[in-house]
Amino acid sequence: MTYWIRFKHAGREAFGTLDQGMIDIHDGDMFDAPVATGRRVALDDVEVMTPTQASKMIGLWNNYHALAEKLGQAIPAEPLYFVKTANSYLAHGGTIRKPPSYTGKVAYEGELGIIIGKACRNADAEQAAAAIFGYTCVNDVTALEILTRDATFAQWVRAKSCDTFGVFGPVISTGLDPQKLIVRTVLNGKERQNYPCSDMIFNPAQIVSMISREMTLLPGDVIACGTSLGVGPMRGGCTIEIAIDGIGELRNTFEDGSENKVENQP
Repeated sequence: MTYWIRFKHAGREAFGTLDQGMIDIHDGDMFDAPVATGRRVALDDVEVMTPTQASKMIGLWNNYHALAEKLGQAIPAEPLYFVKTANSYLAHGGTIRKPPSYTGKVAYEGELGIIIGKACRNADAEQAAAAIFGYTCVNDVTALEILTRDATFAQWVRAKSCDTFGVFGPVISTGLDPQKLIVRTVLNGKERQNYPCSDMIFNPAQIVSMISREMTLLPGDVIACGTSLGVGPMRGGCTIEIAIDGIGELRNTFEDGSENKVENQP
């Protein structure tokens, strides 16, 4: 496995491969024959960025048998998905923040993320598999009450695209078999989700193939494969971690604004 990471160091953005706490810096394009420079920097000395500059993040709904069964949902004939806008992207270590105008619950959703490595349009399953560069951890944060606030229109994009709600990273891992992965979500040290990716209704190659029939997927794009049992709300001041063996741990804090209200009281 190879772990690719983007970072800032000495005021510059760069990328490279991570190995035992050291980053081997590369030049060029991560997705098109990157070249090792021979320079190295310690992970502790950099600011971790999102592992790609995605043109879009796509998220799936109802893609796990266990959750579909619990909710009484029919198995879909094709992937059901929404888009998270680029303003929502947040890297490992950043703070997830509730919008000041929103007073409802904010939920975590630990997920496996697909990273596209080359342009993909109208691809069959084999072509789609070849277009997958690697995998990352995703926290598909959701403003729950916004989803169904208007009975005439389910607001998926709005509920999912608040600033800081598209959390992914810290690395892209290549050379993995996604069917063997386990997604774990840990909230304040307590495990809330633990589910196998083998329970997906549509596997990563199928997801990429079917989505590519309608929209071109570009290098760096992220597809969150959906979540399973154990989704729940976060409270201000909590630490949320999405952990996938073979990829790593995506760790962030959540603030809901209550700490500011306390500080501003007379």
